[in-house]
Amino acid sequence: MVVLAVGQGYKQGPWRGRQPTMETASAEARMLLPFSCEHGLLSRPDGSASFTQGDTTVLAAVYGPAEVKVSKEIFDKATLDVLLKPKVGLPGVAEKSKEQMIRNTCEATILTALHPRSSITVVLQVIHDSGSLLSCCLNATCMALMDAGLPMKSVFCGITCVIDSDRNIILDPTTAMEKGAAAILTFSIDSVENQMLTLSTKGSYSVEELQQCVAICQKASEKIFQFYRDLISRRYSKLNE
Repeated sequence: MVVLAVGQGYKQGPWRGRQPTMETASAEARMLLPFSCEHGLLSRPDGSASFTQGDTTVLAAVYGPAEVKVSKEIFDKATLDVLLKPKVGLPGVAEKSKEQMIRNTCEATILTALHPRSSITVVLQVIHDSGSLLSCCLNATCMALMDAGLPMKSVFCGITCVIDSDRNIILDPTTAMEKGAAAILTFSIDSVENQMLTLSTKGSYSVEELQQCVAICQKASEKIFQFYRDLISRRYSKLNE
């Protein structure tokens, strides 16, 4: 079991309508909430991970490749299912929407053609939601997939930002910030080319604001990917001791 945490105290960094230069994007990238991850919490799944961003925590479990029902069988690739369970109650429309983005991100990165006529299932359990839930789900999913050892084109991360009523861009918003925001944007970004894989948005924003959000989140992803590398390096160095 490996645990690693990184980050510093939360800072609100307003970023008004300026062109996304390297300096400003780099400054915003430092304003992520502290995050941590723990691998191998569950014994029955093929891979599992708990990911925490600020006060938001999600537990992810990966099952497969395994036998698939004939009705869901795909002859040239694995069938991918994603289930998101809220902290209380049954999944609703919001959970189904998040499941779709997570599934699309996984399909863009997992080499499903290597496991035809099989199933890969990702189950996510929300432990606590204090904001930026979708990005936390994406990060937990990636960590669980890595723990399961599934072949992937690249790893990925999720980053959420909001555009507040004053048109400031803020990374890793809390629940209160999301409620008062003009727009909420969640990106999944790949580690190879640092390109956007999928995007989920709510609210209104301009093309310029979208470009600014993309630049800031791409820069912030470097910190998360470095965290991934540090975590895996520490894990396997301990296994080799």
